[in-house]
Amino acid sequence: MNYQPVIGLEVHVQLNTRSKIFCGCSTRFGAEPNAHTCPVCLGLPGALPVLNRQVVESAIMAGLATNCAIAHKSIFARKNYFYPDLPKGYQISQFEQPICEKGWLDIQVEGQPPKRIGITRIHMEEDAGKLVHGLGNGSGVDLNRAGTPLLEVVSEPDFRSADEAVAYLKQLHQIVTYLGICDGNMEEGSFRCDANVSVMPVGSATFGTRAEIKNVNSFKFVKAAIEYEITRQIDLLSDGGTVVQETRLFDPATGTTRSMRGKEEAHDYRYFPDPDLVPLVISAEWVERTKKELPELPDVKRQRFITELGLSEYDAEVLTSSRSLAAYFEETAAVAHNPKAAANWVMGEVTRTLNDRGLAINSCPVPPRRLADLLHLIDKGAISNNIAKKVFEAMWQSGKEPAAIVEEQGMAQVSDTGAIEAAIDQILAANQGQVEEYRSGKEKVFGFFVGQVMRAMKGTANPAVVNELLLNKLKG
Repeated sequence: MNYQPVIGLEVHVQLNTRSKIFCGCSTRFGAEPNAHTCPVCLGLPGALPVLNRQVVESAIMAGLATNCAIAHKSIFARKNYFYPDLPKGYQISQFEQPICEKGWLDIQVEGQPPKRIGITRIHMEEDAGKLVHGLGNGSGVDLNRAGTPLLEVVSEPDFRSADEAVAYLKQLHQIVTYLGICDGNMEEGSFRCDANVSVMPVGSATFGTRAEIKNVNSFKFVKAAIEYEITRQIDLLSDGGTVVQETRLFDPATGTTRSMRGKEEAHDYRYFPDPDLVPLVISAEWVERTKKELPELPDVKRQRFITELGLSEYDAEVLTSSRSLAAYFEETAAVAHNPKAAANWVMGEVTRTLNDRGLAINSCPVPPRRLADLLHLIDKGAISNNIAKKVFEAMWQSGKEPAAIVEEQGMAQVSDTGAIEAAIDQILAANQGQVEEYRSGKEKVFGFFVGQVMRAMKGTANPAVVNELLLNKLKG
């Protein structure tokens, strides 16, 4: 029997507010255990939560960017379960009345038509703490993370492959980082995913029993976990077995999933409205004001780069991969008045050098204005592209202006025909065998002569002048 995968995703987006969702404790990552705690996030008797307005603002932004309806009234609920890292014995979340509902994102998998993925809901909630194992004979509980604000983005079960799921995750990741509401750091758990995976016979309208894969924190692992789980379930059914509804963990070392616990349903959590938090009422004016303040989102920016700046789809895709990279490129292009050259350099030398040094674009020591100045020197014919790469490296190291480096190091492009002719004459005289080869019809030798002349002039000769003079002398 042929089977069709059915996949839904629950994505936890950690908001980058400075304080927690219901108290004033810091959300800074990496502090000593339990340093960022107070009676509220410790769940002490009598401590009352107070909602962080910035969390609500971030939720509205995320909802608008994903085409959701923003609820005029939403309710906080208590999700009851017992675990050592949950000090209150419940998690404050939203259940029946979330802040955002009925949204969608359009995704594109290479070689396939665009596909619309439904978003069931986005709701606000607090994170739990963390268990620290390997502490002698026991484990420790670190509650620094308890109360950190999260958005949970719940998709419809619209994915039919791991590639579709990854395409959606990448797009959602890009949106929340463009909005500036999440740093997107998957290694630190700022953006993590639960995948609900089931399979059903092709042509069936009834979904199979699903397994939930918890807390996968990289695109690569999401793809591997889903593909393994699809294969596991198909093999199980093909052998006459049944799929058990459960929560599973993905092991990156083996590329497999393993059972963690039975899957809970909503009724298992005994949700009820939180009596300590009043209903959240959001005015139409607040939503409209937030909509006007949204930054240009990736899809819109990508299309503008294509239509207004004349970039290819590929270049626009790369340059909009992050908001910071897009801003760096756009500022360079605006000063250089040459979008294509700016795109080539940002995707080429700038990105390569950053990757070699393990840096992000925000740490680039060559600001956009100076890169544009370098492009101006190339456009004017003052330096060649090859020399420009050496100048760029010197700019990176010294922080100096490109014109000053060219002057100090004698890198200016030579267009003086007398100096170039002298170098050509010496090269031709020293390589008579290759001269005869060229004149006998082996025109590939021409590149050899160009290289020799450029080497003799330390790369400063104007390539166009070199080519013209060489061609005349070889023909003569």
